Amino acid sequence: MTPAASPSPAPVGRIEATGSADGRTARRERNRDLVLDAVLELFAEGSLEPGASEVAERSGVSLRSVYRYFDDVEALIRAAIARNLEKVAPLFEIDGLGEGPVTDRIDRIVTNRFRLYEEIAPMLRATLQRAPANAILRENLERNLRALRHQVEQMFAPELAALPQGDAREVGAGLDILLGFHTIEHLRRTRGLTGPESRRIVARAVAALLDAP
Repeated sequence: MTPAASPSPAPVGRIEATGSADGRTARRERNRDLVLDAVLELFAEGSLEPGASEVAERSGVSLRSVYRYFDDVEALIRAAIARNLEKVAPLFEIDGLGEGPVTDRIDRIVTNRFRLYEEIAPMLRATLQRAPANAILRENLERNLRALRHQVEQMFAPELAALPQGDAREVGAGLDILLGFHTIEHLRRTRGLTGPESRRIVARAVAALLDAP
């Protein structure tokens, strides 16, 4: 009986080349993430216009590599903002919109907005600063603001539906302002209030606007 042919040995050189390529890809992705996280750290520290050299120094990635990953600083910052939004996307969600007692709904949406503020404030400041001159950032910002506005309308749909159309539009706009980034930013940074103080103020204002207990 003819012995079964032994399987051909794997092409060692090809495996090594593939492994090396995979390693380079993983290293590139890791370094790219380090660069983006460095941008977000600088945002959090108040540096909304970080230069490539500053980012390279903070991330530990060479300046040459920073420019290899991103065409320019504007592309780098857009990517950092997109990375941050991807990480915090679950915080935009609130279960049970429009369900339960109005006082419970007020508490849930106020708590959610303040938690979201704490996570995205540095990134949003950078976005607001750059959006007027950057169509991509401007479109993303407008889309997210529309989604948050729709969330408010859904959360308080029972109360808004009970109002005349004109009143519902005005109350809805007022709720959008009270629960928006600029209101929280004003209370926390301009007025210097604590998180709990600011949350209580916003909750009381929302309840008053809705004529809720």
